[in-house]
Amino acid sequence: MKDELLIVVDEHDHPLAEAGKMEVHQKGILHRAFSVFIFNQEGKWLLQQRADSKYHSAGLWTNACCSHPHPAEKTEDAAAKRLHEEMGIKSVLNHIFSFTYRAEFENGLTEYEFDHIYSGYSNDVPSINKGEVMAYRYVSIDEIRKEIIEKPETFTKWFVMMFEKVNQYKSDKTAA
Repeated sequence: MKDELLIVVDEHDHPLAEAGKMEVHQKGILHRAFSVFIFNQEGKWLLQQRADSKYHSAGLWTNACCSHPHPAEKTEDAAAKRLHEEMGIKSVLNHIFSFTYRAEFENGLTEYEFDHIYSGYSNDVPSINKGEVMAYRYVSIDEIRKEIIEKPETFTKWFVMMFEKVNQYKSDKTAA
């Protein structure tokens, strides 16, 4: 893991400092992050399988993209840029909610994130960055729900935590 700088925040997402990515994850320091959910015209969710080289949660299925904004970057700009870098997709992104979560991993690292959740729509075929993503697939809500019940260990912890909340937002938007 390259030691890029992340934004350390308080419980209200107010920046406090900058710290190295490895230090933040070794010490479990609260930091700013984002997660992007992409849906196609059929309502299917774009999932990515994290590359085997990832520092935690390698090989697990998760949302289209997640990362951290750099200190001089707006979170929404970072989300759009990273989506394009990882998946080769451009989409108008909408901020749908934020939440804080903490997850500990078997390798001793901890994600403690103030996570900004964005959604967008695309029918593009992803052009994945193999350094970040092993595979991708578009999946229906029912298929995801079934897989989470039967094999939760094949998904990232944060995806399982936010799945129903994102689905509720998506359902509310569809009904509107």
